Amino acid sequence: MAFDVVLAERVRPLLAATDGVVEKKMFGGLAFLVHGNMSVGVHGAELIVRMDPADSEVALRKAGVRVFDITGRPMKGWVMVGPSAMGDKAALQAWIRQGVAYAASLPPK
Repeated sequence: MAFDVVLAERVRPLLAATDGVVEKKMFGGLAFLVHGNMSVGVHGAELIVRMDPADSEVALRKAGVRVFDITGRPMKGWVMVGPSAMGDKAALQAWIRQGVAYAASLPPK
């Protein structure tokens, strides 16, 4: 699946000041890794957000957020955020911050 180029262009500047960010094609989309750990990604028109598994249950209660399941095997601690849940810059930035914070908490790869 191709990724939404417009969404990727919205994400890139919000990660520009983050230390250790690398952009890489993954999951049929685009991933942004922090010191080797995926933080967020773009898959189709959705944002993939990696987070503490304990936080994902709260995230999944929000409108426009669903389980990350592109292979038939849901992954704990990962969610897909639809366009309605990241419509403005502040909302997108909040999701990105959450993904970056979790990735940064993991040992570098």
